[in-house]
Amino acid sequence: MIFPGARCNGYLDLNDALTAAEIRVSAARACDQQGWTAFVEAHPEASIFHDWRWLSILEASFAHLNRSLIAWQNDTIIGVLPLMEVKTLFFGHSLVSLPFCQWAGPLAKDELAVAALRESAIQCAKQVGISQLELRNTEGSPSDWPTQDQLYVLFRKPIAADDESNLKSIPRKQRAMVRKGIANGLSAGLCDVASFYRLYTDNVHRHGTPCVPLSFFQAIQSAFASDCEFLMVKDTDGTDLSGVLTLYWRDEVFPFYAGDSERARARAANDFKYWEVMRRGVARGSKIFNYGRSKRGTGSFDFKRNWGFEPEPLRYEYWLAHGQELPSLNPSNPKFRMVIEAWRRMPRWVVNRLGPVLIRGLG
Repeated sequence: MIFPGARCNGYLDLNDALTAAEIRVSAARACDQQGWTAFVEAHPEASIFHDWRWLSILEASFAHLNRSLIAWQNDTIIGVLPLMEVKTLFFGHSLVSLPFCQWAGPLAKDELAVAALRESAIQCAKQVGISQLELRNTEGSPSDWPTQDQLYVLFRKPIAADDESNLKSIPRKQRAMVRKGIANGLSAGLCDVASFYRLYTDNVHRHGTPCVPLSFFQAIQSAFASDCEFLMVKDTDGTDLSGVLTLYWRDEVFPFYAGDSERARARAANDFKYWEVMRRGVARGSKIFNYGRSKRGTGSFDFKRNWGFEPEPLRYEYWLAHGQELPSLNPSNPKFRMVIEAWRRMPRWVVNRLGPVLIRGLG
């Protein structure tokens, strides 16, 4: 069955019989921002990454092309799918929902609208000559698409309305680290994006991964305004130890990107940092602490579990053109071990210049 809206770049061609009113799918345009935002704000399962502002952030920071889709019933939006076309020299050509965002799959009124968005995304990929479509979901779907559902997990749990209860909820070992940071006289306060970026780039260099450009964080700060904070933990002598970019969404407090110095661990600055993020979230009325995404088998995964958070699998689904294989563009891939070690040994000025160029295809 052809749905109206296929005329908008010819994306949609569904064979499923529908009992509901006609659904059409169109490419999202600037004039759709208000309607998109209203739909996302009203949908109980929306994530922060369904927010329209990410489309502008990713376009401005990485020059990715917005291919997002909207499902309509008559003149009412019943579904959205944020999509970016990622085209790079080294890492191929794909459609992703969304790069540098942890989960932003189809968000819709019902399964019919989800199916329309998915099929339209496939048609878009075929027309543009893209061999890989990646949908980042928090839950599974009835599709038979190949998946990566054992690689990434999400850590998220409710927090209490008072600091004492939240401190007691942290397992004993990590609670001791929080108290150590307090005893060490550490302090935390808001900082500028440049100070945060210095620690962030130092951290990713030590781990052997490229850095995102400073403009990415500046764009997030500009877009989210008072719902974005850069927090810095300082030692007693005023030295920057550990920083974090925190976002606020609905009733969630979400530490998104972080960085630290080599001294941070010995001074218990990282545990102290996340405790301060939790405290600030409670003060703003947050009810959920969203620790974000981690890969299984990493230090980040273990750290968050030690804080008493249980992993929830993230399901990344792929439509692949004939002959294509599932992507494995992550540091846990053994193929990248030598590259990671070489990257760690490169001068800082080199990796800071090359990192934003390489990272475009790795988000």
